[in-house]
Amino acid sequence: MSNSIKGLLAVSLLVVVAACGAQQEEEEFIIVEPEPISVEPEYTGKYK
Repeated sequence: MSNSIKGLLAVSLLVVVAACGAQQEEEEFIIVEPEPISVEPEYTGKYK
């Protein structure tokens, strides 16, 4: 093989490795339920 072909293969291999390494990981989304602003009154009995 000639040196130009070897050089081209080496450069293309570096490009492929760089492209695969640059992939970003998938982000995780965590959803947090907000607390209620006010609390509903509880039933404590008829006359309490």
